[in-house]
Amino acid sequence: MTTQPAVMASGPRPPDAHGASYRPGASAAPLTPAAYRVVARRVETSDVVTIAVSPLRGTPPPFAHGQFNMVGIPGIGEVPISISSSPSRRDAMEHTVRDVGAITHALCEVPVGGTVGLRGPFGVPWPLPAPRPESRPTADVVVVAGGIGLAPLRGAVEDLVERQARGEGRVFIFAGARSPDQIVFREDLVEWRSRGAVAEVTVDSAGAGWAGHVGVVTSLLDHAGFDPTSASALVCGPEVMMRFTARALVAKGIAPRRISLSLERNMQCGCGLCGHCQLGPLLLCRDGPVVQYAGMADRLLDERER
Repeated sequence: MTTQPAVMASGPRPPDAHGASYRPGASAAPLTPAAYRVVARRVETSDVVTIAVSPLRGTPPPFAHGQFNMVGIPGIGEVPISISSSPSRRDAMEHTVRDVGAITHALCEVPVGGTVGLRGPFGVPWPLPAPRPESRPTADVVVVAGGIGLAPLRGAVEDLVERQARGEGRVFIFAGARSPDQIVFREDLVEWRSRGAVAEVTVDSAGAGWAGHVGVVTSLLDHAGFDPTSASALVCGPEVMMRFTARALVAKGIAPRRISLSLERNMQCGCGLCGHCQLGPLLLCRDGPVVQYAGMADRLLDERER
């Protein structure tokens, strides 16, 4: 991602090396929350909940895969939450929240019919490969997620799996979790696999009854079967996991410029005004969260988390 004026600037960003275009947030008042009603709620794990929200007036704004909203509860606060549904769903937006603090706990507890405040969408999206002419070979896409890192990738994976069904390229999904009971989007993983994608899951530690992979997520890359010569990769998860995953992907032959990571550091305003999320030359809420590995994330991942 390149540094841009504040997210409310007009005009789209030119296509990047992957063929994706930047789609800025649609809000004319990016610092003013709009009221949204929770229209559905799904428990993913013991501490992760997905809520679907719809504005009290009108329809949700358009967004792109990988963007996020600032979601909050009046009187408690707000936090950046990635949109975990596909832009093709026009009635509501889904946000997958892990209960790790006062604000996220409140969001996880909001019942269907309750209201939340929402600002956005913000940020630079995943650079999905541009569709290719039938006469040209299609490239594989490798998706690697750690824990709840699958949430910002979920909508993109859905789009990519649909493309694969049309013959536009193979999709490889590799997800890691601490334990079997911490695997998010289990039904989606099964469905993506049934529709032709390679979808593998590994856990750090397994109890009785787990017959799947055990180990770090990079171990799934050893016999993955993707073609690295033209493949691109999308990676999201804890920073240490992304650091080792990006290196492993490069070692497998994927060009660093075709590897994208999602970075998050203390986002508070969402539109590049407060400066709390500065990481090196970037304000991640504005110039991220998606960052190219080559020449940017490869250096930024060495910056200590504060």
